Amino acid sequence: MAKLRKFSAYQTVERPYTRHSKYKTKNFVRSRPNNRIVRFVMGDRKKQFKQKLQLICDQRMQMRDNAIEAARQTCNRLLELELLPPNYRFMIHVFPHHILRENPLSAGAGADRMSTGMAHSFGKNIGIAAQVKKGKVILSVQFSEKEDIVKTALKRAAAKLPCKCLIR
Repeated sequence: MAKLRKFSAYQTVERPYTRHSKYKTKNFVRSRPNNRIVRFVMGDRKKQFKQKLQLICDQRMQMRDNAIEAARQTCNRLLELELLPPNYRFMIHVFPHHILRENPLSAGAGADRMSTGMAHSFGKNIGIAAQVKKGKVILSVQFSEKEDIVKTALKRAAAKLPCKCLIR
């Protein structure tokens, strides 16, 4: 398995040339990587809750799907252990649409001859990311009791994300 590039190469928001159509000739991108986020809504979907806390992005950037999935796992694990699933609803509000691409360059002796082509290349698909604006809600938890546990769960999730986050 190939190593992931540093996130600093992809964190700036750029125009997404990521059109994926069912008609082959209208595609900008020929294939789409799988989404690593397993579930977007966890806990009790039908029950109404009294309180709500949200994790809000404090800067404009892109975040990879594997970072969002890591935040989901850490937050949901604590909520499941402390509150039990019928006592909360946990939702992810961002969806990774933007396809990240890379034009891999060769390194080593004689690599300058290998890397001359593809001047305006779109590159190969290596992953997907969500483009998030400042003030956008990333995660939210609705609950009835034990606010301190929900806050610590959201703080743990914020540590997994590549941006500054607020809890409101």
